[in-house]
Amino acid sequence: MPPVADAFQRQWPQAELMNLLDDRLSPDLARASELDASLTQRFIDLARYAKSAGARGILFTCSAFGPAIEAAGAAVSLPTYKPNEAMFLDALGVDAKGGILRIGLLSTFAPSVPPMVAELQEAARQHNIPIELQTACVAEAMSALSAGDGARHDQLLAQGSEALRHCDVVMLGQFSMARAQKAVAARFDKPVLTSPDSAVSMLQRTLGDRH
Repeated sequence: MPPVADAFQRQWPQAELMNLLDDRLSPDLARASELDASLTQRFIDLARYAKSAGARGILFTCSAFGPAIEAAGAAVSLPTYKPNEAMFLDALGVDAKGGILRIGLLSTFAPSVPPMVAELQEAARQHNIPIELQTACVAEAMSALSAGDGARHDQLLAQGSEALRHCDVVMLGQFSMARAQKAVAARFDKPVLTSPDSAVSMLQRTLGDRH
């Protein structure tokens, strides 16, 4: 939650926030190895609770649960966004060199990569933008952050981003990675996008003064 709270504070401090946390979702997904009905229902339950508490918009912050988030949004009929939805659109807006947009996706949680790849590819098809997607996962960085070593987390991601050097734009796939934006950007002369910053900008455009 701190990365998105920080993005709101910097970009849209007038918004009133409420945080809901189910800290078993990612471990349970890793154990189940697939997004099943019970996990999806937990997202629907969270969204319904948020709506009952007066929320006018919902942003989920774990990137491995795209279909569950879509189901939650349909259940509550509120603007409900997947964590990387806005970042993908920002990435697709970068000028391509040679006609094909080369996008790099850097992550720290391997189960999140396939749904993110599918979501980005679908967005590219919808916008008729040819892309070449390259991914890199640095799982050791998440372990370092979980152990309280933020500096090591950022260093590992900066090193891991070298595999994406030839991309036109690099995306940091987890909200928890936003803290490493400066360290990664120092390795590139290309845009390095974070999901919290892109998401808050999109929410502000969507909800405006309705916060």
